Amino acid sequence: MKKLVVTGASGFLGWHLCQLAKQQWDVYSTYFFHQIEISGVSLLKVDLRDFQALKQLFQQVQPSAVMHTAAQSSPNYCQTHPEESYEINVMTSLNIAGLCADYDIPYIFTSTDLVFNGLNPPYRETDPVSPVNAYGEQKVRAEGEILARYPQATICRMPLMFGMATPTATSFMQPFMQTLKEGKELALFTDEFRTPASGKTAAQGLLMVLEKQVQGIIHLGGKERVSRYDFGRLLVEVFQLPETGLKSCRQQDVKMAAPRPADVSLDSYKAFGLGYQPLSIREELEILQG
Repeated sequence: MKKLVVTGASGFLGWHLCQLAKQQWDVYSTYFFHQIEISGVSLLKVDLRDFQALKQLFQQVQPSAVMHTAAQSSPNYCQTHPEESYEINVMTSLNIAGLCADYDIPYIFTSTDLVFNGLNPPYRETDPVSPVNAYGEQKVRAEGEILARYPQATICRMPLMFGMATPTATSFMQPFMQTLKEGKELALFTDEFRTPASGKTAAQGLLMVLEKQVQGIIHLGGKERVSRYDFGRLLVEVFQLPETGLKSCRQQDVKMAAPRPADVSLDSYKAFGLGYQPLSIREELEILQG
């Protein structure tokens, strides 16, 4: 079997990717802070910021492809810790691109819908980027430098992702559900729109991109544009949660470290044309609800 390196096994997307990829690949996945075990996957503790450790990983595994999902993906954290997050989000991503170029193997880098400012949605791959926060800026910088260093690389811009908790990570769903179950108030934005996809669907999209040997930039958003508040309403319905606590609010009413764009809905028709098939949010939630 061909060998696939997945960085960030302890992250939400990385975990889902390992679950699916191990069916077709010999998967080697890295973690650093959060030790994790995934049956059928070889787990390696690696500090990806250490270039020598990265080189050793490539020499040891001799991968056929690399999927880089490890990141500091909290916009608020990146805003308040720009240097620390730059190291993993930009420098590491570029170092991996260089090694993939040396080995002449596919490199799939996971970027974000937050590379856009939210003023002209929905966004196609060819639309100009214009991030409004440090996390978005770091991903833009990484995208550009990766493609300059290794033009055959693939940049997958990921949407907001949801799904059941993994052993070491949650999606934004879990705190929503917990708050409502405890009878507390959950205020969600009516004026922030995304095109969410489940972790499993996003992982299927990444594996499809690898299989079809897509190069350059591709969007892997879900099929529906939805506000945080409307997502919350679907969650209440499908999981039969107490809805008395669900309240609507607006972005400007909530102070956060990182500025937030209003609508970074992705136009993912390029991926849909290749066979990427996200379900509706309701269908995804019904599957999760089981």
